[in-house]
Formats: sequence, C-alpha cells, structure tokens
Amino acid sequence: MTHIESYWLSLFKDRDEALVTLLLLFISHEVIYFARCIPYWIADMMPSMQKYKIQQKTIQNTAKNQWKVFRYVLISHLFLELPMIVGFHPIAVSFGMAISAVPFPPLSKMIYQIFFFFVFEDFFHYWAHRAFHYGPLYKHIHKLHHEWSAPFGLAAEYAHPVEVIVLGIGTIGGPLLWCYFTHDLHLFTTMTWMTLRLFQAVEAHSGYDFPWSTHNWLPFWSGSEHHDYHHMAFTNNYSTSFRWWDHIFGTNKKYLAYKEKQRSQKMAMAKKEL
Repeated sequence: MTHIESYWLSLFKDRDEALVTLLLLFISHEVIYFARCIPYWIADMMPSMQKYKIQQKTIQNTAKNQWKVFRYVLISHLFLELPMIVGFHPIAVSFGMAISAVPFPPLSKMIYQIFFFFVFEDFFHYWAHRAFHYGPLYKHIHKLHHEWSAPFGLAAEYAHPVEVIVLGIGTIGGPLLWCYFTHDLHLFTTMTWMTLRLFQAVEAHSGYDFPWSTHNWLPFWSGSEHHDYHHMAFTNNYSTSFRWWDHIFGTNKKYLAYKEKQRSQKMAMAKKEL
C-alpha cells in the first residue's frame, strides 16, 4: 500500500463517507482552481511576461476586475456548486463507484478512463456552447461569461448559474456514465480528472500564450490561443480541450482566416526589415 493510499484510508476511517467525499471534492476544487490562477496573476505583474499576452491592446485583467470576478466565482462555488456536489455521493454510489476502497486503479486504467472523460466533455461542451450562442440563450445566459473579451484565468468559471449547471453536466457526466455502464471507476480517478479539467479551463482563459503552453507541444489541444479568439470575436472555437470538433463542423473558418491574416502581416513586416 502506498503512502497516499494509506492517507486516503485514514481520511475515511470512522467517518461518514458522504461527508468526507463532499469535503474532498469541494476543498480540492477551491484549492486547485484558485491556485491554478496564481501563476497568471503573478505574470500580470511582470513586465517581462507581457510579450506573451495574446491581446496586447485590450486590458481587462485589472485588479478591480479580478476582484469582481473572484467574489462572483466564490459565491457561485458556495451557493451553486457546493449543493451540486452534495448530490454527487449518493448518485456515484448507486452507480457502483468505489469511494474509500484501496488500492487505487493502475495508472494505465486511469489514463484511458480520463481520456474518455476528456472526449465526452469536449463533445458535450461543444454543442452546449454552440447552443448558448443562440440569440435568447446568449442574451439571457451566456452573455455574462462574454463580459470579458480579453479573458483571464479567474474568469474560467465566471458564468450564469444555468450555464454552470449545464456545462457541469459535461464535466461530471462522463465519469457517471462510465460508472453506470461499467461499474468500474474510483473516486480518486474522478478527482484526478476534475483536477486536469480545472487546469485546462484556467489555462484556456489565461490570456497568455507561453512557449510552454500545452497547445504549443500538443497540436490538437485547443488551449489559450484557440479560446482567446472565441472571447475576442464572440464566435467560432466552441470546444474546450480539442480542436477537432470545430474543424469537423466548420466552426473555425473565421479563426483560421484571422490566423492567416496574422501570418501574412508578420511576413510583410519581416520583409520590410530586410
């Protein structure tokens, strides 16, 4: 038994499993989400990092705006996401999810399960996101998230309650469906997936395109550069993690034209400097 498995057992020993699960999910969500934003917040204060800012002319990541978003997101977490997490344990157990059991699944199993969750969430999010850009749904729901045309990390979960609930289905729906049909899923795997999903969401809204950003070494990954265009142009690039749905369904044409225009302008400037 590994040290982390021993610690996992100790968390649940002689305690209410549902309560421990609730606290694990909520506390880990808060710590990971806000901690993931810290590197970008630090970058905001470093002049040397501003060359990596995607939108150089539109500055919305001010202290005032970040404080506004922080308060809104924290309230949303406490009064919307926390009640949703309360309902997770009974559903997960009824579907056969392993909660306190050890040993944890082998890494190979966790990898293919989490990959399925990424694909499921990305497909669900793509269509739900496109739907939210339909007139009335955009006006009354999704417009709030698009308050930031030059997004920053904290804004990843800055959204209308209806949007939080609907898109949350995509995040937790994959694990629950997998568990329902296979009865072979561990809470630890689910928490690992949620951690990676939070990392992805904050990165996509960071507003920075670093040389080490995920999409620069994983070509099919959407990343910040892909999603930043969506906030800037209010169209195209509806997927979260992967670029392929936008490519397959033709919702990246304006984005590709924009990138081509940028490339042409850079080439023209380079020729002038010769």
